[in-house]
Formats: sequence, C-alpha cells, structure tokens
Amino acid sequence: MVDRPLTLMAVHAHPDDEATGTGGVLARYAAEGVRTVLVTCTDGGCGDGPDGVKPGEPGHDPAAVAALRRQELEASCEVLKVSHLEMLDYADSGMMGWAANDAPRSFWRTPVEEGAARLAELLRRYQPDVVVTYDENGFYGHPDHIQANRITVAALELTGMTPKVYWTTAPRSMMKRFGEVMREFGADWEEPDPAETAEMPEIGLPDEEITTWVDTTEFGGQKFDALAAHASQGENIFFLRMGKERFTELMGVETFVRVRDTTDAALPENDLFAGLR
Repeated sequence: MVDRPLTLMAVHAHPDDEATGTGGVLARYAAEGVRTVLVTCTDGGCGDGPDGVKPGEPGHDPAAVAALRRQELEASCEVLKVSHLEMLDYADSGMMGWAANDAPRSFWRTPVEEGAARLAELLRRYQPDVVVTYDENGFYGHPDHIQANRITVAALELTGMTPKVYWTTAPRSMMKRFGEVMREFGADWEEPDPAETAEMPEIGLPDEEITTWVDTTEFGGQKFDALAAHASQGENIFFLRMGKERFTELMGVETFVRVRDTTDAALPENDLFAGLR
C-alpha cells in the first residue's frame, strides 16, 4: 500500500485515443481522487481537416489540423477531469505504409531511445503507480501505437521504476457484438476473411487471457462526451452514432492485460490499483 495520492499515467498516440481506449478509467479514477496524467505522443496532423478533407487531398494542412486537434484534446481532458496533459508533439505518422511514416519528425521514424528519454523525464516527474499503453502490435498495427509501446517499455527500463503496467485490449467476445452494432448503425462492416488475415495478429484477446475488467458504466456519459469533443474527427468516430445509452451499454467495461506487477494482486482483477490500496 502507498501512503500518498495514487497516480495513473496513460501513454497514447493521438488526440482522441485517450477517450476511445481509456476514457472510462481516466474519468473513474479522477472521480476517486487519483491523479491522472495523459501523455499524447503525436500532434494528430494526419487526421481529417475542416469539412472532412483527408490527408493528401487539396486543402489538407497538417499544421492547422494539429492545432485544432490540440484544442479538442484539451476539451476532452476537461471532460474526463485529467489532472495533467503532456504532449510530446511528434508528427503524426499516419497509417502503416503511408508516406507520412517517413516524414521529418514523424513519431514512427523517431529513434526509440529519444522518445524513451523524454517519457522517462515524465515518469520521474509524476512517479505513476499505474502505467497504461498499447501492446506490442499497437492493438491493431498502427505505427504510432506500436511506437508508443516501444518508448514506454524503454522508458521504464531507463528509470528502473516498477509501476503496475497494462496493455489496453478488447475481449474477442465483444468483437462479434461490436460488428453487429456497427451494422445496426449503418457502418460498412464485414467479418474479416480468415484467408486474408491469416498472417495478421488478431485484434483483441480470448476472454480468459484478459486479466483486468474495469467497470466504467457510471462514466459512460463522460467518455462519450470526451469523444464528441474531437468533433473534427467525427466521421471516423463510429461510436458517436450510437447515442450515450447504447454507447455505454457497449463500452461500459474497459479491459486490460497486466504485464508488470509487484503487488501480487489476485487475477482476474477489477481495479487497475488492486494491491495498491
């Protein structure tokens, strides 16, 4: 047990990732008096511009997009009651295979040791008890998510710190339900062709491999509003079509895999801070 205020640090790749993957736990733990620290690694400049203009299309200005997305991120943090926002401000690398992967200042081409050194400074400053980021595949193979995992692992090694560490994930049982709801709300969703995806890591994990199930139902409205704060990316945020009630029904539990722990808290667990309080 610790005799000081607890701290949660979430390391995310882009503005809006904080709401999608961890909006519930950020809101819940803030309400419980935990200090919440969000580290956003990129500027989000490969997101949609005004009127939905896409990267590479005429009129897409990455600098202007990044400036707008920072404002939206700050609004999201206000909704979630995030205590501290830290931005590393690397250039958004875009999806795997995009030319932006190799652009100057892109997060993907940044040496891991550079990003890790900067994150290590924040780890030392905030002394988190729990750190959350993506798994080695960035959950679905996004280069910036993969890089966030790499710098987090390297930064923890640099500091020698031993917080509880979690990867975000999703139960496979939910993925089927997710597809059903997407089709219900008019999204163009088809089950992946096994022949086409045989060499790709499957998204999510079997339910029995998930170590940590955190009920965030009470904070579903905050999570929805945090996503809605990223209005410029609304076309890409399918969840906003559902409305708060259905959204909370589908997204009311956030799931994780515990990958580092010194508390010996029993598994499965329903609290990222199990063994710490």
